Amino acid sequence: MTDVVSPSPFDPSSALPLATPLARAAERRAVPGELARALADDATRVLLVHRAKVPVVTVGAPDAAAEDVGWGAGPQAAATQRLDLLPAAAVRDPAFGAPSDAQPVARWLLLCETGGAAVLALVVPDSADASTPGIEGIAPQDPWSALLRDRGWRTVREAAVTVAPEEAALAAEATALAQWHDRSPRCPHCGEPTVVVDGGWVRRCEAEGISHFPRTDPAVIMAVVDADDRLLLGRSTAWPEGRFSTLAGFVEPGESAEQAVRREVGEESGVEVGDVVFRASQPWPFPSSLMLGFRAVARTTALRADGVELAELRWVTRGELADQVAAGALLPPGRVSIARALIEEWFGGPLPEVAKES
Repeated sequence: MTDVVSPSPFDPSSALPLATPLARAAERRAVPGELARALADDATRVLLVHRAKVPVVTVGAPDAAAEDVGWGAGPQAAATQRLDLLPAAAVRDPAFGAPSDAQPVARWLLLCETGGAAVLALVVPDSADASTPGIEGIAPQDPWSALLRDRGWRTVREAAVTVAPEEAALAAEATALAQWHDRSPRCPHCGEPTVVVDGGWVRRCEAEGISHFPRTDPAVIMAVVDADDRLLLGRSTAWPEGRFSTLAGFVEPGESAEQAVRREVGEESGVEVGDVVFRASQPWPFPSSLMLGFRAVARTTALRADGVELAELRWVTRGELADQVAAGALLPPGRVSIARALIEEWFGGPLPEVAKES
């Protein structure tokens, strides 16, 4: 079969909100005193992160305190919610810890900038609980509890559906970085505690004098098509009946992404793949994946689900997919994932909505 000519690459700002570019301000991270200066600047905004969740507010709500920080009128205007970004003055409490160039715990992170102003993350301890009350006249309310209370906490998957693309990318960056710190407090070489430097982007082992950087795990995800332009979909053994997606898997050491596509498809489905074309990539901070999206051409079509990762496989035409989705018989991936974008690129547009019963 001849190679398939692929369409132009995705526009990440419209198809992949988690991949929306941010002004990451990398040049500011290692500047001495930068975190402290940013917190002292009234123009700085702060995003809270708690247990891999971020706070949101509904656009236009009477009690909405979040502001439009200048991330573009188009996507922002279409958003139904915004991240609950706090002014720096709201978190200048000694109880939250003073930002420093070498933090023993990852509390303050330099995320990006917008309009020349910094955006920081304040990582709330997992032990903090919004339900912890103070006792009037005896014990004051815990500052962390007060900070958590009355906020609409959402996972990145949930928030990315309703906020502007830039804010979805910001939430992904903040939660991925916070989760890395949570999982990597010690040096993997000697086991000694490390300190957080460079605005939260490096952990340094003082004992060995080496630096450790945020972990990113590359994974491939692929829309596999056959000679009849049918799409290959699979159902994970962990998913309910009817839920399908494109095939995916992690890249192994010493392996290229293209090799990983062919190996994963062969292992999971028994299908032999020929031509492989890169389409787009997307961060997937659950906790630290980078999804590399491909279109792949099948040389064979016989299906054999491995029974370990995949319970069911099927080839679908565009008409079959449209009918099954509309009838609610097939549940496609969520709109935030690159799997949905790969499917809709092959489909030629948005998938139909599920038909409502009259």
